[in-house]
Amino acid sequence: MDYKQAGVDVHEGYRAVEKYKAEVKRTLIPGVLNGIGGFAGMFEVPKGYKEPVMVSGTDGVGTKLDIAFALKKYDTVGIDCVAMCVNDILCCGARPLYFLDYIACGALDSSVAADLVKGIADGCVQSGCALLGGETAEMPGFYDKGKYDIAGFSVGIAEKAHIISGEKISEGDVLIGLASSGVHSNGFSLVRRLVKDLERPFGTSSIGLTLLEPTRIYVKPVLDLLDKLDHCATSAVRGMVHITGGGFYENIPRMFTAADAVRRSQGKAPLCARIRKDSWPVLPIFDELVKLGADADKMFYTFNMGIGFVLALSPDYEARALEFFKERGIAAYSIGKVGVSQAAASGAGASRAKAPAALRQEEAVLFE
Repeated sequence: MDYKQAGVDVHEGYRAVEKYKAEVKRTLIPGVLNGIGGFAGMFEVPKGYKEPVMVSGTDGVGTKLDIAFALKKYDTVGIDCVAMCVNDILCCGARPLYFLDYIACGALDSSVAADLVKGIADGCVQSGCALLGGETAEMPGFYDKGKYDIAGFSVGIAEKAHIISGEKISEGDVLIGLASSGVHSNGFSLVRRLVKDLERPFGTSSIGLTLLEPTRIYVKPVLDLLDKLDHCATSAVRGMVHITGGGFYENIPRMFTAADAVRRSQGKAPLCARIRKDSWPVLPIFDELVKLGADADKMFYTFNMGIGFVLALSPDYEARALEFFKERGIAAYSIGKVGVSQAAASGAGASRAKAPAALRQEEAVLFE
């Protein structure tokens, strides 16, 4: 018995790598020092930083992949993989430099793998980073035939003095939400239980293709905004949130962690987000999921509900930021303000740091 008889076709792997090369080439940016095929990717630290800080994030696509497998459409989920990583590191004010992917399967089809990498390259182009390398693993008997998994990580850079930690967030800051493109890449374990017929017409397409709409990448417009504001991170943009798994309740409180630590040391009550529910249009796909059986009262615990990224800004910069996004054709909404937890204000929130996570989240995100 040889390796191919055991289920691993190395020649199909070679064909896949050849198909990757053109995709990788279009992501090249200054700083890349070598091409794919070696044992490691190399990237030169950009010049011009006084105190450069490397910022990294990792994630995968999750069970949204099952929708792609069912529809045999593989060329967009790679965008989701990149988006999940670069949108996360953006929350610190970091500029993505490069991305590496990991693709695993039971039986490799070089054409499918090439489509997956095309999506990854598209995501890299959208975020301005290089696809520096990756790994394709064929594991017969471990993954079902026709099934693939994708994960990856991004590394970015930030000037230490310009890192957005959330520490400067204060009561009265405004919250600007940037529109999502759809469900993005979270909550699909629930979605897959609700949606049985992916070919069913929905809007101008099918519900399956609507669910496959790639995660929006916010890197370029948000970094452009920071540049526009001359990197006044501490006085203008004070915190940022990527609305991913866990929806509003799990993600928005993460922005307050550093500020709440300072406030506790000063004997002050913790912060909360006061969100106006009617301040942006909820995308039709979320209403459809409720019709199909999703608990309407729990949607904000799981999904982005039409807002994929949130910025906390000084009120002095609200109008400038909204106008900036409008000029670039990006739907942005003033969705609320930073306040103080009602429970904390009444004295009941003093021990929030010791409370169960779900309780802390509900105190930290209030809908009006």
